[in-house]
Amino acid sequence: MTDLATSETGAVTGTPDKDYNLIWFTEACLSNALRLEIYAADAERDGDRELVEFFQRAQHESRKGAEQAKALLASRIG
Repeated sequence: MTDLATSETGAVTGTPDKDYNLIWFTEACLSNALRLEIYAADAERDGDRELVEFFQRAQHESRKGAEQAKALLASRIG
C-alpha cells in the first residue's frame, strides 16, 4: 500500500497534487467566507459588535485568499 502523505496521488484523482491542493484551498476559502457570514449575523443578532467585526475581518481574509487562489488557478489552467 502506498503512503498517500508522501507520494503523488494524481493518478488517483486525475489531477496533480499541487493543482488539487490549490483547487481545494480555493474552495475552502470560499466556503469559509460563506460560513463567516452566518457567524457574523449570529453575533449581530446577539448585539456583540466586537465579535461581528472579528468575523468580518476573518471573512475579508478568506475572500482575499480565495481571490489570490483563483488568480493562480486562472494563470495555470487553460
